Amino acid sequence: MDLKKLLKGMMNQKFIATIKLPELPEVETVKETLKNLILNKKIRDIDVFYDGIIKDISVKQFKEYLVDKTFKDIKRVGKYLIFILDDIALISHLRMEGKYFIKSTLEDRVKHEHIIFYFTDGSTLRYHDTRKFGTMDIRSLSDIYTTAPINKLGPEPFDDELSINYLKTKLKNKSIPIKSALLDQTIITGLGNIYVDEVLFRCKLNPITKSNTLKNNDLSNIIKYSSIVLDKAIKLGGTTIRSYTSSLGVTGRFQNELNVHTLENEPCKICQTPIIKTKVNGRGTYFCPKCQK
Repeated sequence: MDLKKLLKGMMNQKFIATIKLPELPEVETVKETLKNLILNKKIRDIDVFYDGIIKDISVKQFKEYLVDKTFKDIKRVGKYLIFILDDIALISHLRMEGKYFIKSTLEDRVKHEHIIFYFTDGSTLRYHDTRKFGTMDIRSLSDIYTTAPINKLGPEPFDDELSINYLKTKLKNKSIPIKSALLDQTIITGLGNIYVDEVLFRCKLNPITKSNTLKNNDLSNIIKYSSIVLDKAIKLGGTTIRSYTSSLGVTGRFQNELNVHTLENEPCKICQTPIIKTKVNGRGTYFCPKCQK
């Protein structure tokens, strides 16, 4: 799905990006949508109603850094959105329930809209977060990738750095379940609960397999299928589960491709054995007991 073509000409419509436990494909969809809606817009003013979202600096400093600046680009690393302005970067993580809305300046603020960016064209970008878990960091353009939070992230499944040797080194002293290891963003960034279940199914790996027992072929399959699964999910706009929708009526369609996640008691598409749901370190986990012994 070509999001840029799909969204062309829709600049004046209301935008809503809503994510429940966002993962890389969903954040990529939000990034591409926002790029069609806010680039080249200049910030006239900012209202902050809950300063806990802003990290390391005061609200006054936050405003001083951003007011009178123009959005030039939006990038993504793992699950982080990186807004590039004239000479500064705003790094945003939506956490569990972060949402961005585009609204007219004339529209009243609603509950849980914690940060409002006012543009010179009369529109606003509003950050809405019911649980207030989202974060915003300010970094100089030269420090984006060399300071926290971005420098703590592991490679994405698409990166050349993600190799068998890299994973062997990272996992050799870890006896934790492979499900838990793949959720660790310092090892691989961008894999969340849904996609880890799907990757492990394709790799024919049981989610509780100890990480340091995996063979080279297992590690090769993790790299291969992490990339394949995420690439397909990006093309389909992510996965619509619970409250996830993207923008302007574009909803994630990868849920139609799921093999195990959320499919408890349904027959495995490969062997017809009922899918099992369990918990691995507190995370709901789905797998086929026959294909993933």
